[in-house]
Amino acid sequence: MRHHLKPTVSIENALANLDSSLPGWDFEATAQAASDAWEKELSKIKIQSNDSVQKTIFYTSLYHTMVAPALFSDTNGEFKGTKGDVQNASGYNRYTVFSLWDTYRALHPLFTLTQQPRVNDMVKSMFDHYRQTGLLPVWELEGNETFCMVGNHSIPVIAEAILKDIGDFDHELAFEAMKVTSMHDRDGMGLYDKLGYMPADKIQQSVAKSLEVAIDDWCVAAVAQKLGKTEDAAYFFKRAESFKQYFDKETGFMRGKLSNGAWTSPFDPAFSKHEGSDYTEGNAWQYLWLVPQNVEGLIELLGGKEPFAEKLDHLFKVEEGVKGEEASSDISGLIGAYAHGNEPGHHTTFLFNYAGRPYRTQELNRQIQTEMYTATPEGICGNEDCGQMSAWYIFSTMGFYPVNPAELKYQFGSPLVQEAKIEIAQGKFFTMKAPLASVANKYIQEVKLNGQKLDRSFITHQEIMDGGTLEFTMGAEPNKKLFLQ
Repeated sequence: MRHHLKPTVSIENALANLDSSLPGWDFEATAQAASDAWEKELSKIKIQSNDSVQKTIFYTSLYHTMVAPALFSDTNGEFKGTKGDVQNASGYNRYTVFSLWDTYRALHPLFTLTQQPRVNDMVKSMFDHYRQTGLLPVWELEGNETFCMVGNHSIPVIAEAILKDIGDFDHELAFEAMKVTSMHDRDGMGLYDKLGYMPADKIQQSVAKSLEVAIDDWCVAAVAQKLGKTEDAAYFFKRAESFKQYFDKETGFMRGKLSNGAWTSPFDPAFSKHEGSDYTEGNAWQYLWLVPQNVEGLIELLGGKEPFAEKLDHLFKVEEGVKGEEASSDISGLIGAYAHGNEPGHHTTFLFNYAGRPYRTQELNRQIQTEMYTATPEGICGNEDCGQMSAWYIFSTMGFYPVNPAELKYQFGSPLVQEAKIEIAQGKFFTMKAPLASVANKYIQEVKLNGQKLDRSFITHQEIMDGGTLEFTMGAEPNKKLFLQ
C-alpha cells in the first residue's frame, strides 16, 4: 500500500503516478484492487475477538497506523528537496510526515514487527534529510523541517532499526548523523557540557526538552556500544542520566532549575501553561515518569519500589489533575493527573511492572482500552498524532508494550483480544493467545512462551521475531504474586 501526497515535482510525474496506480482504468477493478491492498496490510495482524465492536476499534486503529508516514517520492524516484530543487530517491522510497515526538513511542516499534521494509525506507528518508540539512529530522513535513515539538526523536527510530537488525543502511553514517544531531547546539542542548542541564530561565519547557533528549542520548549510547565506540557510549550514557538534575527531593517531582541552581517557583505539580512553562503540553505530575531509559534509576530517586509504586498510584487518583487558566488543551483523557490523550504518558501505566504491582498495570490498561477508545465519531480521547494513539491500542490489546523501544523489550499489560497472530515476516508468525480475556478478566494469572512459564514481566523483541506462541491465562482477580520471583 503506497500513499502518495500531492505531487511536488511536476504535472508529468503526477500523471505517471496516476498511470502506475490505475493501469487500464476500470472502476470496479480499481475499487477491488484498493480493497485487496488494504486487506493484505490489515491482515498482518489477525485477531480473534468475541466482541464485534472491539474488532471494529482494533482494525480502525490498525488502519490509522498506516496513514503516516506517507510516500513522498514519485514513481520515478523524484521528490522536492528542502531548497525547492528536485531530488531523487535511488533504491528506496522517500517518506514524509514524521511526527516523531509522538510516533517514536509505539508507532515505529509496531512497524519493526510488521513493516520492516518500510522501516528501512523511513530510516533512509531521515538520512536524506540529514544530507540536505545537516541534521536528522525533528518533525519533517513534505521535505521541510518544522521543528515542531521537542527532542531528537529520529534517533530512537534509527537506533531501533540498528539494534533490531532491520534494513541495509550504513550504520556508520547512521551513527554520524545521530551524534552530529545530538551535539548540535539547538534548543538548549549546547548547555549540557557547560552546566549539565538546561536552565529554565534560558530555555522554555526545559524539563520536558531535557527528559526527551536524555532518552535520545541513551539510544545513541546503545548504538555506540553495539558499534564498539566505547568513548561515545560512555559519554552519551552519562548524558542520558541528566534527568537526575531536575529531580527535587523535597517535592518529589521533576522541576525547572535556574542558572543559579535554584528551582523554578512557585510550584504546583498540577499546574500547566501551554506557553512559557517548564513542561511541554503537560505538568510535573505527567513528566515525573518520563525516564523509560532508566526506570530503576527513577525508582531509586523516589526512595525504592514501595514509595515509587505509591506515588505512581497517586498519579491516577489526583482530584484535580490539571490546573491553570492557560493549561494546554492537549492534556486530555484524564485519569487523575494521568493524561492518555497526549503522548508523554503512554508508557506510564506499564511502570507498575517494575515496582512489584503488575496488577495495577493490568487494571489501568483495561480501563484505558475500554473507556478511551470507542466505536463512535469521537473514537479516541485525544489527537491521533499520526498513528501513535492507535499504535498504543494495538500493542495494549495484544498484551505488551515497548516502554523503551530501543531496549528491545515489551512489558506485559492486559490482553483484551483472545488471539492475535502477527505476520513478522512473509509466511512467519508470532501468536498471542488469551482465550479467557474479557472486560472482566483483566488480570494475568500466568504467562507461557512456547509452553514454558515466564517469571518476568516482559518478552524480548528476539522472542517475538523467532515466532512461536505467547499464552496468557487471564482471570477476574489479581495474582499479586505474579512476576515477584
